[in-house]
Amino acid sequence: MTTTAPPSPVAPATRAPHYLLAVLALAMGGFSIGTTEFVTMGLIREIAGGVDVSIPSAGHVISAYALGVVVGAPVLAFFGARWPRRGLLIGLMATFGIFNALSAVATSFSWLMLARFLGGVPHGAYFGVASLVAASLAPADRKGRAVASVMLGLSVANVVGVPAATWLGQHLGWRSAYWAVAALAVITVAMIVAFVPSCPGDSEATGRRELGAFAQPQVWLTLLAGAIGFGGMFAVFSYVAPTVTEVGGLGDGAVPVFLLVFGLGMVVGTWAAGELADWSVYRSLLLGSAGMGVALVAFYLLAPTGWGLLPVAFAVTALGSVLVVNLQLRLMDVAGDAQTLGAAMNHASLNAANALGAWLGGVVIAGGYGYRAPALVGIGLSVAGFAVIVLSAALQRRTNHAPAPTR
Repeated sequence: MTTTAPPSPVAPATRAPHYLLAVLALAMGGFSIGTTEFVTMGLIREIAGGVDVSIPSAGHVISAYALGVVVGAPVLAFFGARWPRRGLLIGLMATFGIFNALSAVATSFSWLMLARFLGGVPHGAYFGVASLVAASLAPADRKGRAVASVMLGLSVANVVGVPAATWLGQHLGWRSAYWAVAALAVITVAMIVAFVPSCPGDSEATGRRELGAFAQPQVWLTLLAGAIGFGGMFAVFSYVAPTVTEVGGLGDGAVPVFLLVFGLGMVVGTWAAGELADWSVYRSLLLGSAGMGVALVAFYLLAPTGWGLLPVAFAVTALGSVLVVNLQLRLMDVAGDAQTLGAAMNHASLNAANALGAWLGGVVIAGGYGYRAPALVGIGLSVAGFAVIVLSAALQRRTNHAPAPTR
């Protein structure tokens, strides 16, 4: 699950003859990316059988995509900040479509791992650049809404795209889900070409300015809180399909329902996060982290009840989204002028959480502890993330109360 940063203050204004269609084109890219990011979790059993590996081993496919985001987000943001933005978006989405098609035709587990890794590379940079473009197209008083509209594509993907692609994969084979995402990427490229006007890059961007964000300890603590704490949600989300069927005793048809509820939790949690942020970003971080830990305890206890797990699944993603949005706000506050890299690194951090949670969940399953064990891993990660947030708050308090240096 991923968020974008507020628009960069250097984003130039651009006129769009078809503003709503331009924003819809950008949101379509978010819909495509959100669908491919999470559909693997709903089809993990089918994928495992298709490439002849165990379910825990198939979980590494999720980690491979997340690692692609971790690697690609900062690299592409660093080198692409000066490039014309419409052309960059077209290139990112075309590449994304090609690697999803390669995922669909992968003949072995190794080739699937490589294709999923490469498919994740354009992910973070697309969201960062799309947010800047949307902000440049909007009037001054509607820039925030424009950026939110791009993110709406990701939310809708979890409510519509992921359950639909999961159903498609169950009935026509898991490869059909990746073919569907590749088709969405083609549609997105066509819409960007047709409706998004030419947008220049950031002529003032420099590598030194972007890398300056890494000189701030609070940047590292915020990234660490996301990479560890949010991994708790992915530890259970990655293996929700076998948990629902093997532990809860439900049929395969229940899996898309659970994925739909996960998506609804993200939508509601994202909305609530904005309201809570006006109250206090730090307190919202603590609330989201602690609340998700409690929800994961309930997930472990109620997993055998089948449908009784449904409201818990909603709570896990809703509270996780509160954590994610406020981590983004905190990161952009401490990143300074490095807006582009800051936005990209948020995606890198959250997908590091994706990789960590999926990997550790697979480790405990492979160790013979059962499909409930990833929830225990998630609880531990949530506690660790909570501790990092507390440490960040203590360091900030100490810095605020430090005496001013004498000249």
